[in-house]
Amino acid sequence: MITIKTKKELEKMNKCGKIVALILKELEQKVKPGVTTAELDQWAEKLIEKFHVRPAFKGYKGYRHCLCTSINEEVVHGIPSPKRKLQEGDIIGLDFGVIYEGYYGDSAITVPVGEVSVNKQRLIDVTRNSLLKGIGKIKKNGSLSDVSSCIQAYVEKMGYSVVREFVGHGIGQSLHEDPPVPNYGEPGMGPTLEIGMVLAIEPMVNEGSPEVKILKDGWTAVTVDGSTSAHFEHTVAITEEGPKVFTSL
Repeated sequence: MITIKTKKELEKMNKCGKIVALILKELEQKVKPGVTTAELDQWAEKLIEKFHVRPAFKGYKGYRHCLCTSINEEVVHGIPSPKRKLQEGDIIGLDFGVIYEGYYGDSAITVPVGEVSVNKQRLIDVTRNSLLKGIGKIKKNGSLSDVSSCIQAYVEKMGYSVVREFVGHGIGQSLHEDPPVPNYGEPGMGPTLEIGMVLAIEPMVNEGSPEVKILKDGWTAVTVDGSTSAHFEHTVAITEEGPKVFTSL
């Protein structure tokens, strides 16, 4: 069931989203060669304490960390580890969320580690742009799949593929609510967008084929062909004025 948020609920979610954005901005500045993904997770935990919020991911279905750290061919849900050091030329997806006064915020960015190749930077740019283009399709009484199809069309036009196995989602008092928000599909389909809906839109874009597989850890999704992947996400509300991005500064 799709939940419609009240004005008061949207205000809380906007505050939550701003905290997520501030923490992600600080984490982005910590990304550099030699840093371990466990250190990034530890910084995330300290920032959660600083802002007096709760982690959205820690404890979710047994997940033991505050942050997901996905490097290069890792698509999503990479697990922080003290053994995993960032290398010059890597790209890393940072997926992060918090709970503020009972409401969730969720966002992701993909960050270059030092100097990266032209190809990797282009993948990052296209993935970020696909999210912004999808958000631009949000309007009252529009179709959810207008967002999905816009993302797919742009990504494929740029020579990449969108992941099918993982999609965006509604968000509110739960991390994952209805409706699912695919990054592919035909326009004019699916639920009608209503004022007060809040969506976590998150394109996952692969350099090669869209197929992914889950590693033995039960969490980390990687590209089947070993190609590089990027991921961006925003929590977005549908308002009378159009889309309002809660997780941007």
